Amino acid sequence: MSYPWRLAGRRSPEQPLRSVASTQSSTRPTALRLAGVAVLAASLAFVSACGGGSDDNGSTTTASGSAGSEDILGPIAKATGAAVKIGVITDGASPTADHTNDNKVAEATAKYLNDRKSGIGGRPIEVTICETLGDLAKAGDCGNQMVEKGVSAVLIGTSGVVEAAWKPLNDAKIPVVSYGSSDPGLLASPTTFTLGDPEFPVIDLPIQVAKDKGNKKVTAIVIDVPAALHSAQDIAPPLFKKAGIGYELVRVAPGTADMTPQMQQIVSNKSDEVFIIGNDSFCISAMNGLKAVGFTGTISAISQCITDSTRKSVPGATLKGMVVSATAPLGPDSPSMQLYTKVAETYGKDIDLSFQDSMIMFMIMSGFQASLDGLTGDVTPATITAAMKAMKETEVPGGAGLKFRCNGKAYPATPAVCVRGGLTTTLDSKGQPAEYKVLGNTPIEG
Repeated sequence: MSYPWRLAGRRSPEQPLRSVASTQSSTRPTALRLAGVAVLAASLAFVSACGGGSDDNGSTTTASGSAGSEDILGPIAKATGAAVKIGVITDGASPTADHTNDNKVAEATAKYLNDRKSGIGGRPIEVTICETLGDLAKAGDCGNQMVEKGVSAVLIGTSGVVEAAWKPLNDAKIPVVSYGSSDPGLLASPTTFTLGDPEFPVIDLPIQVAKDKGNKKVTAIVIDVPAALHSAQDIAPPLFKKAGIGYELVRVAPGTADMTPQMQQIVSNKSDEVFIIGNDSFCISAMNGLKAVGFTGTISAISQCITDSTRKSVPGATLKGMVVSATAPLGPDSPSMQLYTKVAETYGKDIDLSFQDSMIMFMIMSGFQASLDGLTGDVTPATITAAMKAMKETEVPGGAGLKFRCNGKAYPATPAVCVRGGLTTTLDSKGQPAEYKVLGNTPIEG
C-alpha cells in the first residue's frame, strides 16, 4: 500500500539543528486521567496531512481568497531588544511522514508575533528548530540540544516521539508546550502545558456520536501500534460500559491493503457504529472494506483519516455525514482559517495550507505567546512557567473559539492539560468539513 506523505526537504540526520532569528474542574476519574489517553494527532508516528480542498485538477487549494485585508493580522507592534530563544521540535521528514511544512509555519508565526504582537515580553522571538526524524534517540538529542542552547521554552509539534524529546527538557525544568501526549509523567508535569484534551478525540467523540444516533454497539478499528492501542484497548472499554454502549476492538496491522476479512467481523458482531483510528491510508482501506461487506451503520473517525487522498479513494456517499474529531479548524472559510492563511502568505514562503499538523503548530506557537500576555521583566524558563500558570482563560488563536487556561485545574490529576473538550466537524458529500463545532469546552476555574 502506498503512503501519500511527501519526502521533500529532508536534511542529514547528523545535522538536525538550525537557528532562525525572526527579527521581523473535572468529572472524570483520577485513575483514568493518570493513565493518559493518547492524543493521536500528537502521538502517532504515522500522522499525515489533512484538510484543504482540491480543485478540478486535483491540486490543493489554499483558501487564500477569503483572507481579507491585513486588518486580520492586527496593527504593527514590533518586538525590540534582545531576542528570546524558543526551541521548536518537529519530526521533520521522518521515514513515515513529512513535517517540514511545520518548520516553515513555526518560522512564519514567529515573524508574525514579532511584527504584530510584540513578541514575548516586548522582545523578539528567535526560533531554534530541531528535527527528530521520527527517531527516539534523535528526539532525546533534540531535547538535550535545546537545554545546551539555553532556550527559555520549547514547543513540540505533532510528533510520534514527543515523550523522548520532552524528558531532558522536563528534567531541566524548561517549560514545554505541545498539543498532547499519552505519557502519564508528561501529563503530570508542572512545567508542561498541552493544548488538547487527551480524551476528547478518541473516547468522548465516538460515545457522543453513538448517543446522538441511538447506536447500541461501537467497534473501534485501530491501527496496531502502541500509541493508538493504549486508549482503545485499556481506557475505552469501561467508559463505553458506563455509557451503556457495547464496545468491540478490531486491531489491524499497518499496511493492510485489504481489510475485508476484518470488516466482516463488524458485521458479525452486529455493531451499528465504527470508529476508526489510523492515518489516511489505513482509514481508506477500512472504509472501503466496510463498503465491501455492506456495512450500513455510522462511521466516525479521528481527523487524520480525512485527507485529499481519502476523498479521491472513498466514495462521497461513504464520507457524507461522517463525524470526525478535529485538532485544527482547517479548510472552510472562517476567521481562524483567514488568520492562518494571512500569516502564512505574509510572513512565510511556500507553505502548504492543506496540512492540519502545520495549523496545529500555528495554534501552539500563537497560543504560547498569548498565554504570556503582560509578561514583563526577565524572560526565563521560570518566569514563563509562572506566567502561563497565572494566565486568564484565553482563546486559542486559530482555534475556532476553543479556549484554554494552564492553571492545572482543567483536570487536576493531569495538570499539564490546558483545555477541556475540542472540535468536531461533519463531512459533506465531497468529504469536506462543512463547519467546526466546539464541544465540551467548559470554563476552567480560577
